[in-house]
Order: sequence, then C-alpha cells, then structure tokens
Amino acid sequence: MLSNKELQLRKHKRIATGLFFLMAVVYSLMVYFQHQNPQSWMGYVEAFAEAGMVGALADWFAVTALFRHPLGIPIPHTNLIERKKNDLGENLGKFVKDNFLTPRNIRPYIEKLDVVKFVSIWLNKPSSKEVLEVEIINLLKKIIQDLDDDEVENFMANKSSEILKSIDYQKITSSGIHYMIEKDEHIKLLETLLPQIKEYIDESQQMIRDRISENRPFISFLAGKRISRELTDGLSAFIEEIEINKEHFVRKKLTQNLEEFAEELLISEKWNEKFEQLKNELISAENLRNYTDDAWDSIKKMLWLNIEEPNSSLKKHLHKNIEKLSENLTNDEGLGLRINKWIRHFLYRMILKNSTEVEQLISSTVSGWEGKELSEKLELEVGKDLQFIRINGTLVGGLVGLIIYFVTQLFTT
Repeated sequence: MLSNKELQLRKHKRIATGLFFLMAVVYSLMVYFQHQNPQSWMGYVEAFAEAGMVGALADWFAVTALFRHPLGIPIPHTNLIERKKNDLGENLGKFVKDNFLTPRNIRPYIEKLDVVKFVSIWLNKPSSKEVLEVEIINLLKKIIQDLDDDEVENFMANKSSEILKSIDYQKITSSGIHYMIEKDEHIKLLETLLPQIKEYIDESQQMIRDRISENRPFISFLAGKRISRELTDGLSAFIEEIEINKEHFVRKKLTQNLEEFAEELLISEKWNEKFEQLKNELISAENLRNYTDDAWDSIKKMLWLNIEEPNSSLKKHLHKNIEKLSENLTNDEGLGLRINKWIRHFLYRMILKNSTEVEQLISSTVSGWEGKELSEKLELEVGKDLQFIRINGTLVGGLVGLIIYFVTQLFTT
C-alpha cells in the first residue's frame, strides 16, 4: 500500500514526463507538416517544442542525478545524495547547530515558554486530574511489578548494614549514660532495686546457714543461726542506709563510676575494638536479611492494598495533593514565575550544552542510513516539488527557444 507522499510523487512524475512527450509529439508533427505543407507559424511551434524537449531533458537529468544514476549509467557527479551521504549528514548537523541552536535563536522562544500556564489550564479540568491520578497509580503499579524482590531485599539489607555500621555507638552509649545521670535515672533504678535486694537478703537466711554448714560445719553447729541472722541483718541495715540517705557514698560512687565509664567509652581503644567487633558480628547483610525480607513484604502488601482499594489513604493523599498543586499553580503567581524561570533556565542551558551532541546525532543518524534509503527518503520529501522544476524547465525552455527563433527570424528575413 503506497503512502500519500508516494502517490503524489508518482503523479507529478507522470505530469512532468507527459509534458516532455507532448513536446516530442508536437515537434514531430511540426517537422512532418513543414515537409508536407509548410506554414510560417509552424517554425515557431517547432522551435518552442524543440527547446521544451531540451529543457525537459536537462532538468530531468539534473533532478535524477541528485537521487540516482540517470538511466543507470554511472556518469560522474551523479547519484549525489548516496555518494555524499556522510558529508550531507555532517553539513546538516553543523547547519542545525550553527543556525538554530544558538543563544540568539533559542532565547526568544525560551522566554515565551509558559509551562505553568499550560499545566495549570490542563489541571483545572476534572478529567485531567483523573487522568493524572490514574497514570501515577499505574506507574506505581508497574514499578512494583517490575521490581525484583530478591534484588530489593538485598539492597535493603546491604543499605541497612551500611547505615547501621556508620553509626557511632560509643558516642550514643556515652551520651545515653550522661543523659541517664542528668535525669537521675540511675538513682531511680537503684532505688527500685534496693527494696528487692533487701527482701531477697531477708529470704536468704536459710541459704546462708546451709552454705556455712557445708563449708564450716563446726562453726555452723556452734553459731550458724546467729551468724546468718547477723549477716542478713547487717546487709539489710546497709541497704536501708542507702535508701534513706540521699547523699550516701554508694549513690555518689555509682554516679562517679558511670561518669568515668561514659568518658572511657569515648577514648578507650579497648571499647572501640569491642564495638567494632560487635558491629561486624551482629550488623551484617546476612543477619539483617530476615528483617529486610519481612519489611519489604509488608511494604509491598501495604502498597498493593492502597493501589487496589478505591478509597485507600494513598489515593486520597494523591488526590489531595493534585488538587493542591492545581490550586497553587493557578493562584500563586510567585510560584508560577519561579517554576517558569527554573524551567526556562534549565532548557536554555541543556539545549546549549548539548548542541554538539545534537550535531553529532544528526550526523551519525544520516551516516547510519543506507545511501539508497536516504536518497529515497529525501526524494519522497522533496521529489514532488522537484518535478515542478522539470515542468518549469520544459515551459521556460520552450519560451526561450521561441524567443531565439523569433529574434533569428527578425534579423534574417
């Protein structure tokens, strides 16, 4: 099935060729009639037809030589497009770059560009908002479908491991201890434990007697019960002192020891090595994989649920934000100016920055075509107009021949 351009090209080729044959027929008739019954006017018609044939043949040769060898004969300087394909591509690319992709030519068009207005008008239509929502949801759905679960889980595990290993746990632990001291959390913990310790000591008299009996049977026989009672009473009294006396040395010593430990965590090479060892042993992609697998599975299920459910929170949030975007683009003139300025600046820079790439793209694209293919493409685009050159050449040639014949007759008769 021929395209419309191919049909038009064939039609105009027939017209141009038909005009040439018309000139040939007229010329032949005039030659014949002048031998049979010559008339003065016949010479003028013969001269017109003869020159028209010459003009038609000359322009046919010129037009044909652009795209192929005339009559298949490899005449020098014919089939120009196929032979000069690479040069044509380079020159075309350079022409586009030098005459179109220049600051002087680009700036006026870029400055007129108002993307915000176009988007705002489009977004104000309810149908456009629905289309945008659907397309975003479909895009999200396709992204989730195309994602490889194993790759995502590996990525999450590796990233999580990398992030967790980059954390300074020594500093965090030290800061946590200082925070606990500032808020007296260690004292509160101590005060919570002391009554339980005291209760445990009171309940341990029999256990203490049993231990004395095992290790010192003679002493146990003489005063085991008394020793165990005095020991537990002494410990209980000591615990009670700590509970009652807010300035007890045990409290102060506990605070002091914690502060020293917090400082040691920051500077001690020993603790640094221990934390590094713990990180290497505990925080690895393999150890985290179970957690990241579960996390990705939960995220994926949640996303699918929000995508499939008509009134999901995701769709409501998306609808709300599209409405807000439409409202901001319509009412916030400052926002529109900033966005347009950024888009214009971005496009201006990108076009100028990539002008050489455009030149190379045109050149390489044309060079990549087969010579015959390029010739056929160009003939299809401009061949119709070139056939008018043949038609005009026939008529203009005929008129020139007629004028020459007239002038010749004027000065020879």
